[in-house]
Amino acid sequence: MRNWGLAHGVIAALAGLACGSAAQAQEAAGNFYAGKNITLLVGSTPGGGYDTYARLIQRHLPRHMPGNPGIIVSNMPGAGSNIAANYIYNVAPKDGTFVGALYGGAPLEPLIGSAPVKHDPSKSQYIVSANNDVYVCVARKDAAVTSFEQVFEKELLAGAGNSSSTSDFPAVLNAVLGTKFKLVVGYPGSREIGLAIDKNEVSGACGLAWPSVSVTNSGWFGGPNSTMRLLAQTHARGHADLNAQGIPNVMSFAKTDEQRAMLELFFSQEVFGRPYVVAPEVPAERVAVLRKAFLETLRDPELLADAKKAALEVDPVPGDEVEKLVAKVYAAPPGIVARIKKALAPN
Repeated sequence: MRNWGLAHGVIAALAGLACGSAAQAQEAAGNFYAGKNITLLVGSTPGGGYDTYARLIQRHLPRHMPGNPGIIVSNMPGAGSNIAANYIYNVAPKDGTFVGALYGGAPLEPLIGSAPVKHDPSKSQYIVSANNDVYVCVARKDAAVTSFEQVFEKELLAGAGNSSSTSDFPAVLNAVLGTKFKLVVGYPGSREIGLAIDKNEVSGACGLAWPSVSVTNSGWFGGPNSTMRLLAQTHARGHADLNAQGIPNVMSFAKTDEQRAMLELFFSQEVFGRPYVVAPEVPAERVAVLRKAFLETLRDPELLADAKKAALEVDPVPGDEVEKLVAKVYAAPPGIVARIKKALAPN
């Protein structure tokens, strides 16, 4: 019995040492940021939704970061934010001072896309996702297409970026459901697509994030002078407000189990709609500090008040949950993955 008690004492002592070491590591990680800057590298152009969310976080994050570091927002658009993702993964310092603010589709690009990438999303470390996005398809009110059902019969000229949600979402809908989106590809970001729609260069777009486009292009929707109509939601469940308005969900147009499985896998990226990531080599204790600070920031009443004033939706998903979902997506049945990749290949 004395030996058993001694064993318990040793175990307790070791546990105490482990807790003490973990606490010390956390404290050291917090002290590391004192006097430093953290760069939020946004994978899109200034003025768009992803940039808007990053700058919202920029204003409130210092209060929650140990050491009160400076927060810098920098933009590196291109290739559906995969240029920024490549930079974070391969070039940026691996010390936790560079955080990528990426498109929700970037973690899926190596799995189902065709753009050359030099990052492995299954190995990246996820800090948080700012919200669970719902993407929409829209058309000018003077376009020949007036409903989503008509996109099966008539072409809709849609503005799109390269390897972005605005190119990938309509391409998947064309291949899986048989819609007739005709893409005009090459716009740098959603802001430029919006300008092209306003100038009638294109008639609409598909794959725009509703929480941001409803703010950055607020004149499009509602009121007697609105210029756009919502055709459909592209999400597994849809947005509560849009559901209440009767805006159809493209999931309801799936006719087979295979079509539903393909769309569900592809739409999973919307759960990590605005992911913030760091490189695999960033020390775990600094990742823990960043996760705690970002999550506290996105739940901060002052940030939420600012977000409400700007009509921005904030629905954070913790980094460990994002990481688990990415792992689940990368474990999807090869047949479903291959069919989605084939659907995106022409795009």
